[in-house]
Amino acid sequence: MSRKLLLKAVELAYSEHRRLVVPLLGFPGINLTKSNVKVAQQNYIEHFKVLNALYNEFHPDAMFPLMDLSVEANALGCYTLFPQEESATVLQSEFDENVLDFMSKIEIEGDSRALSYCNTVKKMSETFKDSMTCAYVTGPYTLAGLILGANRAAEMTLTNPALLEDVCKMAFEKIKVYAGMLTASGAKAVCILEPSAVMLGPEQFIKFSAEYVRKLTGIYEETDIAIIYHICGNSMHLIEAMCNAGVNALSLDSPETGMDIKKACKMAGDNIIIIGNINPAGKILHGTYDEVLNETEALLKETEEFPNFILSTGCDLPQAVPPENIRAFMDAGRKYKLP
Repeated sequence: MSRKLLLKAVELAYSEHRRLVVPLLGFPGINLTKSNVKVAQQNYIEHFKVLNALYNEFHPDAMFPLMDLSVEANALGCYTLFPQEESATVLQSEFDENVLDFMSKIEIEGDSRALSYCNTVKKMSETFKDSMTCAYVTGPYTLAGLILGANRAAEMTLTNPALLEDVCKMAFEKIKVYAGMLTASGAKAVCILEPSAVMLGPEQFIKFSAEYVRKLTGIYEETDIAIIYHICGNSMHLIEAMCNAGVNALSLDSPETGMDIKKACKMAGDNIIIIGNINPAGKILHGTYDEVLNETEALLKETEEFPNFILSTGCDLPQAVPPENIRAFMDAGRKYKLP
């Protein structure tokens, strides 16, 4: 197996008694450039300006584009709204089984928004020389939920698992292509966003998400590209299944959702990186510089026994997070020295 660049960076930092500091930035950069979300999510030059402003201001150890769960669904023809000041949203519409064959034939390599994100990633990889370029894809079950409707997908785990599996299978094939586009553009880590899967039990999760993720990790097994699994909410019941999907890292939500970061680190063992998990809607959004500093230092203290840990946020930061609080997070991470 090739040595993943992300794991190498974590190991180097730990040998130097420090942590990698990687907040899930994106939307706060809209304020720095005085842009808006709609423009940034549809124009790769403006998108890059947002990320470049964040890079110049905070210099995190890795950076992602704007988190966007609509890219693949929109490419497959799902009804998508593009508000000016909010992230693109996929609206639920009636699902006709006949559309599945049509979707399976769509070549998302030609989709304008998918290409826009790839162009953003390319500019990131060319410009951010001391910050690893990463990217997002939507998870198979979440993409199936966007196509079917989240409630219908959940019901189908019991009432029509065969059709749900067909939708997940088609979704995976498109995700696989999009991941290839992003890595060819320069991404050295791909984070699979699977927020809808938090409502699944372990067996359902394996069937409708983890089995497909394992196929994706297999594609990149002999490369230096890392695969990250991210689930919003309390995913403690899924940690074992997530680890068994062959991923290199887990991105976990905040303690307020029920996540126990120390227990998760122990469950993951020595070969999987844990990324997390400051509450993005907590003190970093509403608190003071000192409150963020203290909260971040407490998390670093809590996890200092675990070599494979990256300091991050539990999910992407809202646009309204004050720059001084991001600065507090970065300062705490940079100043903290491991024993």
